[in-house]
Amino acid sequence: MNASTPEWIAICAVTDIPVLGSRTVPRAQGLDVALFRTPDDQVFALLDRCPHKGGPLSQGIVFGQRVACPLHNWTIGLNDGQAQAPDQGCTPRFAVRVANGQVLLNAHELATLGLNLSRPVAGPARRAAPCPSTAHP
Repeated sequence: MNASTPEWIAICAVTDIPVLGSRTVPRAQGLDVALFRTPDDQVFALLDRCPHKGGPLSQGIVFGQRVACPLHNWTIGLNDGQAQAPDQGCTPRFAVRVANGQVLLNAHELATLGLNLSRPVAGPARRAAPCPSTAHP
């Protein structure tokens, strides 16, 4: 395989993710990745961590192409991981491919993105750092 060609890992069937719901993908290191499915079977992947207080986005309510964090109702865009105004911050997003009804994630991103992030402990809200940019095919 060419070093510039990403390796894709089959994670689950699209139908294994509830419509307007989520499923988590555990990783060897770092926080889980949350997979989200819209009514039109689009699939998105974000680090399972709200940029505000670290809430598990996988337990939030999915509507359209957004998810509401279950802790404080911050709205996060599924396509870019950005908090919706007036809130600020983002969570890392992961490239997703759907082929023959299977959800695939980029192996390199699974092994590297967001490893430095953890669930914050309770305390005052802080301004989040900018999202790391990733090039997605």
